[in-house]
Amino acid sequence: MPAAVRVIPCLDVDAGRVVKGVNFRNLRDAGDPVQLAAAYDREGADELVFLDITASAEHRDTMTGVVARTADQVFIPLTAGGGVRSVDDVDQLLRAGADKVSLNTAAIARPELLTEVAGRFGSQCVVVSVDARRAAGQKLASGFEVTTHGGRRGTGIDAVAWAREAAGRGAGEILLNSMDADGTQAGFDLELIGAVRAAVAVPVIASGGAGKLADFPLAVDAGADAVLAASVFHFGEITIGEVKESLRAAGHPVR
Repeated sequence: MPAAVRVIPCLDVDAGRVVKGVNFRNLRDAGDPVQLAAAYDREGADELVFLDITASAEHRDTMTGVVARTADQVFIPLTAGGGVRSVDDVDQLLRAGADKVSLNTAAIARPELLTEVAGRFGSQCVVVSVDARRAAGQKLASGFEVTTHGGRRGTGIDAVAWAREAAGRGAGEILLNSMDADGTQAGFDLELIGAVRAAVAVPVIASGGAGKLADFPLAVDAGADAVLAASVFHFGEITIGEVKESLRAAGHPVR
């Protein structure tokens, strides 16, 4: 029997508050991360992702205090990331209560970091966040480019090839975020999901673009093992229970 599809709210945090924008810009306040996390736990979320979205751009560490307070409130797996640059940073977040740690910018700068973190803590702790966008005109085999610093910088690196390399270096999961779709509520990038699914054997979390209930089963059909959303949950447009019902109705097992 296939594994149950996980439904995961994402808390994008800036200056201690949950925010949400479109394509990582025009951020608006969505509330207190600890309160939101506790509410999602009660609603039946399978996991939570906590991303400090300006930590890398501002060259500072993820706020471990907020992670610790959040971990105290929830009893579901918590992935934390943003500004993680070393094995010690990962250690701090795990000690603060995170179950997994998301790496992006630092892993692209030095891919060996993934091998080091997986070697010390196990691949099950390592989530590689791939912020991908369509790259017309660039000679990339997949047509998708990796971006860093919260989508602010292009890298010229093929996103699908990077996902494959990351998995090979010890990533236990790929958090695949479409920068083109992020915050637009126009639907997940199904082509991107399918391309990464074909390239890796580890679970793929689809992120970016959820706007209506019908979007979620399509992401799973395309190859996602988990579906992640932010604004539709934060602003009460869709509930976690409704997403699970839509997945169940489409024939996908849920918890």
